[in-house]
Amino acid sequence: MPSQFLPISHLPPKSSPSTEMMFKPLIYDDPSTTLLASSRFEDDHTVKPLLSRAASYSGSVTTKASNGGLTGWYQKRRRRSNSDNCLCAFPDDDTNNGNDGHQTMGQEVSHAAAETFLLTRLGLKLLSYLGVGYRWITRFLALGCYAFLLMPGFIQVGYYYFFSPHVRRSIVYGDQPRNRLDLYLPKNSNGPKPVVAFVTGGAWIIGYKAWGSLLGQQLSERDIIVACIDYRNFPQGSISDMVKDASSGISYICNHIAEYGGDPNRIYLMGQSAGAHIAACTLVEQVVKESGEGDNVSWSSSQINAYFGLSGGYNLLSLVDHFHSRGLYRSIFLSIMEGEESLRQFSPELVVQNPNLKHVAARLPPIILFHGTADYSIPSEASKSFAETLQRLGAKAKVILYEGKTHTDLFLQDPMRGGKDEMFEDIVSVVLGDDQEVIAKSVDRRRLVPEFMLKLAHWVSPF
Repeated sequence: MPSQFLPISHLPPKSSPSTEMMFKPLIYDDPSTTLLASSRFEDDHTVKPLLSRAASYSGSVTTKASNGGLTGWYQKRRRRSNSDNCLCAFPDDDTNNGNDGHQTMGQEVSHAAAETFLLTRLGLKLLSYLGVGYRWITRFLALGCYAFLLMPGFIQVGYYYFFSPHVRRSIVYGDQPRNRLDLYLPKNSNGPKPVVAFVTGGAWIIGYKAWGSLLGQQLSERDIIVACIDYRNFPQGSISDMVKDASSGISYICNHIAEYGGDPNRIYLMGQSAGAHIAACTLVEQVVKESGEGDNVSWSSSQINAYFGLSGGYNLLSLVDHFHSRGLYRSIFLSIMEGEESLRQFSPELVVQNPNLKHVAARLPPIILFHGTADYSIPSEASKSFAETLQRLGAKAKVILYEGKTHTDLFLQDPMRGGKDEMFEDIVSVVLGDDQEVIAKSVDRRRLVPEFMLKLAHWVSPF
C-alpha cells in the first residue's frame, strides 16, 4: 500500500474535518498522577540535564493531511565549508592507532571477547532490575522464535558484515567504552559520497552498531556511505551517556568522513526506535548548545541536511505507561532516563515547545519521520504528534506512515523480502534528490528469507 504523506503546510484548527478523518485524537492522562518513583541506578551517576534551565511547556497540536512526494517541500540549507563548520573533536595523531581505526582480525576477536564478557556481566546485572516473570519468559521465547525464522537472512547479512572489503568495522571515535562505529562504503569511489549517520535501536538496553548492517548494505549499494554509531547501553550508561556518545560519533563523522570518501556537506542523521529518540535528543541538544545555552560544540547542526526518525518516540511522558505495559517496567525505564524529573529534558517534542527556546525548532534541519500504523512497541501517534508540534512551531517536518507495518517490518522483514523496499526508496529519494541518474539505476534486491518465514516472524515478533 502506498505510503501516506503529511507535507508541511498551514495547519487548520484542531476541529477541522480533515484532521478528524486522518487521525484519531491522541489523549494522555496527566503523567504526574501515573508516574511512580524511580528506582535508583546502582552506580553513582551524576544527572546531566539536556537544558541548563527549568522549562515550561504548552501547546496543542493540529494537522492537515494530503498526499504528496518527498520532493518539493525539501529545500537545501546553506552550508559553510568543512573547515569553517567542523571543529575537530579528536586529535589527528594516534586516534585510530595509526591504521585509520581499522583493526586486524586478531584485535577484533580480542575486542569481541572482551565485549562478550562485559555484556554477560551487564546482562546479569540487568536481570536484577527486571526479575524473571511470566511476561519476560514469554518475550524471550518469542524472541528466540523470531530470530530462528529470520536466521537465513541474519547469516547472509552477517557474512557480508564480517567479510566484505567495503565494511570498515570498529573505528574508534571517542575515549569512552563502546565509542566505535562501522562504515559501509560504496564499491565505486568516484567523487565524494553522501553520508547517513545511523544510531541503532534496542530499547536503550541491547543496541549495537551491527544492527545497522542490513541498512548499511542497502544504502551503500546506492552510492551512499553509512556510519553506524555504537553507544553505551543501560546499565553501562544512562540516557545522558547515550546522547553524549551519539554526539561524539556525529562529531567524528563530520570531521573525518572526507578521509573515507564522504562529503562533509551532505550528512544525514538517522535513528531507529530507541536510536531515533537518542538521535533526536542529540540534534536538539546541539541546537541548544549553538544558541549559547551549553558547552562548546565540535560539530554544527547546519551540517545535517535532514533527520530521519524511524519508529521513534519523542515525548517520554506520554510513553512511560505504554512501555510499562509492554514489559519495559516503569522503574527500569526511569533509571535509564535518570529519574522522573528528567523525562521532560529528554523529550525532544517537549523541549522544542519551551517558550524560552522558541528558536530551536526553526533552526532544526528538515525532519522526516517514518512509522508503521501497526507498531505496538511505539505507537505511530508518537511520530504524528512530534511532526505536528514541529510544523506548528515553524519547522520543516513530515511524517510518512506505512499501513499495517509493525515495529520490525520496516527495518528487518521488508528489506529481507527483496524487491523494491518502499521506505528505503523514500530515504534514497531524499538523499539523492538531485542525482536522478543514480536513482534511475534502482534494481530489485534479492530475497534473503522465504515469504512464509517472514509472515511467521511478523506474527511471533515480540516487538
